[in-house]
Amino acid sequence: MPRSVNHVASRHRRKKVMRLAKGYFGRRKNVWTVAKNAVEKGLLYAYRDRKTKKREFRALWIQRINAGAREHGLSYSQLMGGLKKAGIDLNRKVLADLALNHPEAFRGIVEKVK
Repeated sequence: MPRSVNHVASRHRRKKVMRLAKGYFGRRKNVWTVAKNAVEKGLLYAYRDRKTKKREFRALWIQRINAGAREHGLSYSQLMGGLKKAGIDLNRKVLADLALNHPEAFRGIVEKVK
């Protein structure tokens, strides 16, 4: 009896990887082994950088809040400590948006903290 190979599944698997490699430069887009390695590496970078993005945005929000707080004579840590004591439960994303786009609302929050 001849050897049975599930050609449909293996072709589908290769086509899936080749579709992901679409738009790559040179042999990375059309040579199976090169494309497979490139796609694998790309997916690893995507996974890693989804975590990094959260880190970088948090750092950006903190910088914006700090800049806004210092305009009103407080440091970032004093502001955040004061918010906790005052029971104002706003996250850093919202605070950063207020500091950047709505300075009058941010000033109101800072005054409550003071």
